Amino acid sequence: MKTSKKLVAGLLTAALALSLAACGSSEKSGDGDEKVIKIGASNVPHAKILEQAEPILEKEGIKLEIEPYQDYILPNKDLDSKDLDANFFQHIPYLEDQIKSNGYNFESAGGVHIEPIGIYSQKYKKLEDLPKGATILVSNSVADQGRILTLLEAKGLITLKDGVKKSTAQLKDIDKNPKNLKIDTKTAPELLVQMYKNNEGDAVIINSNYAIDAGLVPTKDAIAIEDSNSPYVNVVAVRKGDKDKEEIKELMKVLHSKEIQDYINKEWKGSVVPVNQ
Repeated sequence: MKTSKKLVAGLLTAALALSLAACGSSEKSGDGDEKVIKIGASNVPHAKILEQAEPILEKEGIKLEIEPYQDYILPNKDLDSKDLDANFFQHIPYLEDQIKSNGYNFESAGGVHIEPIGIYSQKYKKLEDLPKGATILVSNSVADQGRILTLLEAKGLITLKDGVKKSTAQLKDIDKNPKNLKIDTKTAPELLVQMYKNNEGDAVIINSNYAIDAGLVPTKDAIAIEDSNSPYVNVVAVRKGDKDKEEIKELMKVLHSKEIQDYINKEWKGSVVPVNQ
């Protein structure tokens, strides 16, 4: 009988402990809790910039969980499936193309920086040295082609047809190509650095995030580079309506702060250009 009483008492004590634990858990999940933003990002420069923002946000009661990505497809898929709260890897035309192509209900929370794309060559020191019939390897992403063609036009290598919207231009929109350049669009953007290192093609056009990640310095190693007033601003993307959340607003405030902008300028010396809107 005594043993039975002890057993009952033990069960009551355990039940009370579980009840108290549950109460404690409920209190912890209240409004005073630290807010969390799980954000997907390309390694460089995006994740590096977020790492600088992380301790600043922590002081404001916001925990930043940075998930690194190596490609341009999964970060949007994971944002759509709610595995992420935000992502930071893409410029505006790419985001718009992804929304149109996949029906994503996304919006930009704000721009952070521009990564001027560059033309690289192991064979030629200057753009003018490219011979007639030279092969230029470029990204197979349709969203990148308008930007690439705009760069080639700005550097005097081609002209585009009148009335063509430059941001969505395609190879068929080339009007004049005096050097009869062969523009090869078969390579995935993340593989272009390797193509350059393998000395394939006469020139390779590489997005700066991949170039920097591979140890290249766009302002030094490229034989030509996009102007810093490029409209291809890299943004933080969120699901529609989430840009008004307090933690997302605070994230953008920090990313636009002088501290972060100074860091970008010092770290990449013009290869990455900060914006504040």
